[in-house]
Amino acid sequence: MFKGFVCAGLVLVAGQVGAQVAPSAAPAAAPAVVAPAAVKANPAMWKVQGEHETVYLFGTVHVMKPGVVWQTPKVAEAFKKSDTLYVEVAKVDDPASMQPLVMELGMDKDHPLSTVISKEDVALLDAAVKGMGFPGEVAMEPMKPWLAYMTLSVLPMLKAGYDPASGVDVKLTGDAKDSSKKIVGFETADQQLHYFADFPVPEQVALLHQELIDLPKSGAQMEEIIGSWERGDVDKIGEMENGEFRAKYPELYKKLVVERNARFADELATLLKSDKPGVAFVAIGAAHLAGPDSVQHDLEAKGFKAVRE
Repeated sequence: MFKGFVCAGLVLVAGQVGAQVAPSAAPAAAPAVVAPAAVKANPAMWKVQGEHETVYLFGTVHVMKPGVVWQTPKVAEAFKKSDTLYVEVAKVDDPASMQPLVMELGMDKDHPLSTVISKEDVALLDAAVKGMGFPGEVAMEPMKPWLAYMTLSVLPMLKAGYDPASGVDVKLTGDAKDSSKKIVGFETADQQLHYFADFPVPEQVALLHQELIDLPKSGAQMEEIIGSWERGDVDKIGEMENGEFRAKYPELYKKLVVERNARFADELATLLKSDKPGVAFVAIGAAHLAGPDSVQHDLEAKGFKAVRE
């Protein structure tokens, strides 16, 4: 599962924790290199027309390399016309505000991580983190398994130059504030953190273990799926992200994708039935707009057809 497409708040929290882990092991400064040319992306967007309300659906990536130009003329125009921005978490541009929740739900100094996971996984984790140029497992000792899992999954992204602060959601939220648009969050940071924090500890441990097993191939997968998003290849996103996720973690897939998509669609259907005219720009993780359980599929079942722009 590529976390860059699921749960914006969780990715930002993990990115912030990862950034705190990283500095003490920062490698020596490399020689200056010429910055790569900007990448021009063409991500997918859909339009849903209600009787009076228009909704644009835009799949986002919660982490991004600086320099990727993803605001195509169509996306920019749709955003400009909108009066309201819908995102997963309204305060996605303020990860520091989530810090108290992280301390409450993600840390447990009384039960160090090395006493919760197997000795084999401690060794794997230590080697994996050091191999990426960061401090070893000791930096994750206070973390509960779910937070260690999320942090471990984000560290390769940070090492590869991806930045949660450059994520599409963060950029759109800032632009919405600058243009005085109303910003609505489908969820709160508390809700998103609880999705993993409420998981039984044995299942958290199993997630961390699987992440350690999958880590060697995560970099290549990350580049492939980000490339799919940049090309607007929704089928590939559904295949790589939701397909693998659904097969490996059916219960977690149901909780993080199926049930959330249904709630998103319910709220949007209510909006589309409104007798007040308006335009909403909906920016949620691209995984929510791909595959058989997508928000578009749920909306169509309610009588609203999403048309790709």
